[in-house]
Order: sequence, then C-alpha cells, then structure tokens
Amino acid sequence: MLPLVPEVKFTRSGNIDLAYQVIGEGPLDIVIMIGWVSHLEVIWELPEVRHFLERFTAMGRVVLFDKRGTGLSDRSPIGSFEEMVPDVLAVMDAADMESAVIVGWSDAAVIALMVAAAHPERVRSLILGEVLATGVPDEAHPWGLDPDVMEALADSLELGSWGQGVMLSMLAPSLADDERISSWFRKLERTSATPTIAADLLRRTLSADVRPLLGDVEAPTLVVHRKDAPLLPSEAMDWLAEELANGVYAGVSGDQITGYLGDVDELLDEVEDFLLGTRVGAFADRRVMTILFSDVVGSTERVADIGDRRWYGLLETHRSDVRRLLARYGGHEIDTAGDGFLIAFDTPTPAIQCGLAICDVSKHAGLDVRVGLHSGEVVVKDDDLTGVAVHIGARVAARATGAEVLVSSTVKDLVVGSGFAFTSKGRHELKGVPGTWELFRVDG
Repeated sequence: MLPLVPEVKFTRSGNIDLAYQVIGEGPLDIVIMIGWVSHLEVIWELPEVRHFLERFTAMGRVVLFDKRGTGLSDRSPIGSFEEMVPDVLAVMDAADMESAVIVGWSDAAVIALMVAAAHPERVRSLILGEVLATGVPDEAHPWGLDPDVMEALADSLELGSWGQGVMLSMLAPSLADDERISSWFRKLERTSATPTIAADLLRRTLSADVRPLLGDVEAPTLVVHRKDAPLLPSEAMDWLAEELANGVYAGVSGDQITGYLGDVDELLDEVEDFLLGTRVGAFADRRVMTILFSDVVGSTERVADIGDRRWYGLLETHRSDVRRLLARYGGHEIDTAGDGFLIAFDTPTPAIQCGLAICDVSKHAGLDVRVGLHSGEVVVKDDDLTGVAVHIGARVAARATGAEVLVSSTVKDLVVGSGFAFTSKGRHELKGVPGTWELFRVDG
C-alpha cells in the first residue's frame, strides 16, 4: 500500500530544483507528467487522483515530478517547452531510469514528444493524453483552439480568477458542480502555481506546434482521448496517432481533459492493454505466484530423427509424467503449448523441486527439458494468467539450456534458507523487459 503522501525528493536540472516522487515497483519504469499544473502533495488528497496513480503503480515503478515553475519545484520563469526536456532526463537520472514509458497530458504531452524526438534511446513508449499537434488551426490542420478565446482566458487568470476553480468547468465540465472536487481543485490552483505562470503555460500550449517533430518519434505511442472533451475534437487526436510511425488512437467516454478525473478505469484499461497486452480492469484478481515454464530442447530435430508417430508417443508420456509431478508438488497447469508447460505455484520452493524433478524424469525418458522460474504479481482471470511476471518467466526459461533449471534473482532471494544451491549465470537482457536481470542455475 502506498503511503498517504509519498516522500518528496529533489534533484537539479541546470540551475533549477525539481521536486519528484518515486512510487511502486516492477519491471516497467514510468514517468508521469500530470499536465499544466501540479503539486506533489496536494494531488494525493483527492481519491480519484490517488486511484489514477495507483493503477500505474500496478504496471511498474512510477516517477512523478512538478514541472519547473509549478508545485514544489522552483517557481522561476518556466521558459520554453524545449527547456523542459532536460528536466525529464534529470528526473529519470535521479530515479536511475535508463529508459522509461513517458506519460504526459496536455502541455506535458508536448514535452513528452520532444523528449522522444531528441532522445529516442531514453523512451520506451509514450502515453499522450488530450494533446493537439498544433494549438492554432491552419489549412493543413483545421483543428485547434481559438486564439482570442484562449488569450481572454489567460488574461482572466492573471486578473484574479486564478484560485477560484474556474478552469474546472473547462477541464471537466460534468464535474464542475461537484463541491468536493471543486474545493480540491481550487486548492490545487492556489498551491501549484502563481496566476502569471498558469497563464503563461496556457499561452505556451496554444502556441506549441510539434508537427515538425513527429517524423522523429519512433517510440510506440498511445494517444488517449475523452471523446466528449471540449475544444479537443477526436479527429485531431486520430490525426496525430496516424502521423506517428507507431501511433495508436484510443477514444474513451467522458468529457474530462484531465486524465485523473472521470472514468479512470476505462482510460487506464486502454493504457494497460497498450503497455502489457492485458485489459484486466481495476478490480482484477492479482496474486503473487511462482511461474514455471518448461520446454523440450531440440524437439524439431528429434521429430526428424524418430518420426511423427514415435514422437507423439514420447510427448504424451512426457506430459503424463509432468502432470503426475504437478499433483505431487501442488502445481496448477495453466497452459500446454507444443511440448512445453506453463505452471503456477503458490510458493517458490515446491516450484523449484518440481522443476528439478521434471528435468530428471525427462532425462530418463530420453528428453532434454529446460525450465525457467520467476516469482511476481500475476493477474488471474478465469483459467488464465497474465501480467509482466508471466512474460519474465518465459524469458528466463528461454535462457536455460537442456536439463537446467534457471531462476530469477527474485526466486533465489525468496528461498534463502531452503537448502538449494545456486550458481550465477550472469546478468542478461530479457526480451521485452527493461533492464538486466541476474539469473541463477539451481544445482540441487
């Protein structure tokens, strides 16, 4: 469970102090920029925002930060959006993130695109919410904002309406009459920025034009849009996704421009599906389990050597042997694909014992079987398991050799004192999983 207000830390970008928080854990590194203005302590006071952020922490380790000029970061003049690109990198460096999923809403989405164009090696993927490729419409891009209206709004913020919550009626019209939310929003305005900075950010968002950058953005990108949001037509969001090399558009219900208000779960289901390949919702059955993958080494060559009929008999014997071992060690068969198994265990010790036994019984039957294990949080849905832990388990198994049980460092740490002996096989990059992972062979 996350603390009521996560610890705020500070790092520097040039001569600017930036406030940031690191929350959650997991193989994905995620940087979230709330958009427009924020305050790292006040945002946690509204349950809707907390829920929004907690959904992200279920996918990985999250970094939040207040942009320069806002919240707990330096209140110096904000400068251009281009000047904020190093700020994102500085926060990533402070949190020891080599590459990350960059999440940005509205003006922060503009900054996220700039980071991806200038530093593609630091961006794993992008999640962009409610962003226009250009704020001012023209013949090539007929969607945009009315400059006169936006300038009048910026003037009103500077002349006294800031801190009164007037922006809520634009950012979330259906919630503007909710006193609980509007009271919190008024506080957010007062604490997050001065009227001048708030108006300046509004003007800079209007003048931003990222179209020249789109050809340089290669990262997989999800463009998320609430279909009834005022001023932001779906056609403009769809156009942006089409212009990106790896862009995907997702339209969801609602009129909220801010991502953290409205039906957060429908929106985050799209994000989770994009990042993890799952769509499980907020109330999914999540459990910590140990995942075992097994695979017969050299099966294609063996079939060619002994023929289809003999191979079929040998494979059926192997499957029967494995299922008897599952009954002995308490494993749950999830899937059988080809000549391999996906098996789940409640705890790692019987999983390791079963893996060793599978290799042993298979060797006596004339088969070379490799086994990989990882422990982590999975999503249980019907008779299936999904989640990053499942992908890691498969990648660990792919690194094993014949008659070898290979485990992640997570599994090794969980069974300290259980009598198993391990030999390090070094650090490895696992396909599709950020960072490097130390793997260990079980020696018995």
